[in-house]
This record gives sequence, C-alpha cells and structure tokens, in this order.
Amino acid sequence: MNSEYSREVQEVFMRMMLTDFTLYTRVSNIFNPENFDKAVRPAAKFLKEFTEKYNAIPDTTQIKATTGLALDVIPGMRDSDGEWFLDEFEKFTRRQELERAILKSADLLEKGNYDPVEKLIKDAVQISLTKDMGTDYFADPRARLLKIKNNNGQVSTGWPCLDGKLYGGFNRGELQIFAGGSGSGKSLFMQNLSVNWVQAGLNGVYLSLELSEELCAMRIDSMLTDVGQKEVFKNLDDVEMKVKMTAKKAGKFWIKYMPAQSTVNDIRAYVKTLQIESGVRVDFLCVDYLDLLMPVSTKVSPSDLFVKDKYVSEEIRNLAKELNVLLVTASQLNRSAVEEIEFDHSHISGGISKINTADNVFGIFTSRTMRERGQYQIQLMKTRSSSGVGQKIDLSFNIETLRIFDDGDSTGFTAASGAANNILSKIKASSNVVPAHVDAETGEITPAEAVKKVVGDVRSTMLNQMLNQLRKT
Repeated sequence: MNSEYSREVQEVFMRMMLTDFTLYTRVSNIFNPENFDKAVRPAAKFLKEFTEKYNAIPDTTQIKATTGLALDVIPGMRDSDGEWFLDEFEKFTRRQELERAILKSADLLEKGNYDPVEKLIKDAVQISLTKDMGTDYFADPRARLLKIKNNNGQVSTGWPCLDGKLYGGFNRGELQIFAGGSGSGKSLFMQNLSVNWVQAGLNGVYLSLELSEELCAMRIDSMLTDVGQKEVFKNLDDVEMKVKMTAKKAGKFWIKYMPAQSTVNDIRAYVKTLQIESGVRVDFLCVDYLDLLMPVSTKVSPSDLFVKDKYVSEEIRNLAKELNVLLVTASQLNRSAVEEIEFDHSHISGGISKINTADNVFGIFTSRTMRERGQYQIQLMKTRSSSGVGQKIDLSFNIETLRIFDDGDSTGFTAASGAANNILSKIKASSNVVPAHVDAETGEITPAEAVKKVVGDVRSTMLNQMLNQLRKT
C-alpha cells in the first residue's frame, strides 16, 4: 500500500464520510470498497451496502458491531476539510483503480488477450468526481448566449444556402455525415469543404481510407486553380504557380492516406503527432469515410454493420469533442436508395445507429444527367441544432474542375433551371403516375422519360418545346 494513502489515511476518509453524509454522496459514483486496505475494507463494504439499502449513513456503533472497526466522527469539521477530502479521495481512487488495472492487464497480456487491456487502463485513468454542476440557466442569460456565439459558434461551410439552413454552419466537436450511393460524390463534397475551409484560413486534414493521396491532391489542384482535370498536366506551370500563391494566404492543409480497417485511435495518434511535428493546431478533419473504420472499444465482425457503425460513430464523435475540431465524414446509402429521389433514415447503410450519433446528416442526390448539367442536391436528413430536416439545397457543380459551389440563389441553380423545375413540379402535382424512370442499364433517373410517363404522348411534345426554349435562354 502506498504510504501516501496508508491505512490511517483511509480511516480518516471513512470517518469524514460518517461525519458528513453529503461527502459520501459526492463520491458515491467512484466509491469502491476493493480500493481500501484489508483492515478497512469490511467497514467500507458495510457503508456502501447500508447506504444503498437505507439511503442513510450507518451509525459508528453499527459499523463497530458488524465489522469490529472503531470509527469515530470528527467534531468541528470545516468546509476546507471537505474540499481536501474530495481532492484526495479522487486521487486515491484513481491510483488504486489504475494499480489494479495494471495488475489485471499483466495477466491478460500473458494469456494473449490484448483487447480488454486498453479499456481497463482508460477507465482507470478517466475516474473523476463530478465537479461541474452544469449551467445555472437564470444566472446570466447574456453571458450564456455570448459564450455560444463566441466560443462554439458555427463555422461557415462556404455554401451560404446550406449555412442558412444550419443557422450559420458547422460546430466544432460535432459529427457531420454526407450520405450517398457509390459514385455520388461523397469524396468530392468533403474535398470541396476542405478547399472552402483552407481558403478561409483554417488548418486541416483530409484523411482518405480509399483514394490515394496523389489522386486526392490532384482533384484539389483543379478545385483551387480552376483548371480542369484533363488540363492539369498541360498547364503544369500555371497550376504550380496558383497553388503556391494560394498557400501564402490559406491555412495549412495535409492529405493523408490510411488503410481501410483503421481505427479512431490511429486517427488520434496521427493528428496529435502532426500537431506536435508541425506546431500547427488542426481546425478541421475530413474522414473519407466512416464505413471503412473499425471500432476500438470492442471486437466486432465487419459484417455486423449496425454494431460496428454504432461504436465507430460514437468514437469518432468523441474524437471531434476531444480535439475540438470540425469533423466531417461520409457514409454509403444502401441498395434501397438506388431508385429513390428522396432519402430517409432507412436508406443509410448500417441503419439508424450512426444517424442517432451524428449531429447533421445530409443525403447527396444526383445522377449522371444532373452532374452533366452542373447540378447537385443536398437533402437534410437530420439536423440537431436547426429546424432544417426535410429541406433541400441545390448546388452547382463544375464537371471540369470538380468544384461544388453555391451560386447565391437559394431557390435553385439558375433562373432557367429553376423555371424548369417549377414546370416539372406542377405537372407532377397534377398526376397520379410515379414521376420517375430509372434506366435499367445505368441506374440513372432520366427526367425526359419521367415527363413522358406523367403527361403522356400528347403533352410530351408541348413540354419538350417549353424545355428546349428554356435551355436556349
């Protein structure tokens, strides 16, 4: 037994709790009789059992009669004595739990059972008393609101229409998920967000578990320099100059590849090492993508998506809190979403587990035809800090530079495309026929075929004429 917390000190702990029941109440969440010396342990066990059963502190004579240990109350105990007790009892408990965890870990390691070791040590180190009593709601409303505005205020996404639906943008310490089908542009959205934030002066990391660092960097070259993907090598000098010029006024930015099946611990280690080596604080982290990570806290089959995603999403959100960063990741939509034009929670791969944890979830709706026309749509599937659920945001897309941007009109891409959408909406509302057709070969939603199904052969001629005229404008 460590001399700092000898049997005599432990008896003082017990006497102080017997003197003031509120002290025991304050430490009851971490009170463990196993942490006490063998001579004191019976009294500690009796104290715990008695208080749990009767919700009161036992009398000293009851303890002596039951355990044989004589413990007297402390007369004239001061407030400062109580403060000393809380500080020392917390340290005592943490030390004892850590010592026991290390001894237990040695046995587990000897047997080759490595997985529980980290949790044992982590749980012991994190032992603490509840000292933060929360927010006194009525105390200072102005200071409370200014704290949200100044310290936890939203960071713009770079897309004003989306910011408007989220009351300003994303918060640090929260988890944002972009959900889309294969090839829908999940990586493009996170790369575009990275560019928006870097140009705004934030420092960050784009972490890929799928695409190579070189391919990601080349895509971002196009986004930053406004040079098409096919033209990058033809304009190498121009691209180099523009990237270097941007670097002078932008934040720091790293692109890192990690193999699939990596864990949040791998990400944590990388980010902390990066901050130490570079001396730069990371402001944002884009992880491409959530479904490829594995949990740290438990061993689970990759095929059990619900459990795997539950643990991974909780761990990665905790990482966002720990690092106080903007954290964005992506998730796959399942097969049931292929023919849908509006997404709900059932379309997320792995189910509701990751949605429950995320603060904001966005569905990416697009098709080959939409991308060719320079269109993307974001559907707000979940928003924890705003009332935007169910709303849609139209964004423009440059197929050459891969840049996704907000043209400043929250009602649509352009006047012409907005008018076309209004025409289609009116026709859709006046018909009972399902307004969509999915091409059997490509799986794309073909608006022209959808219109034919709605209005029939007679009206299709008139509609085509109207659309052709709109395209010319």
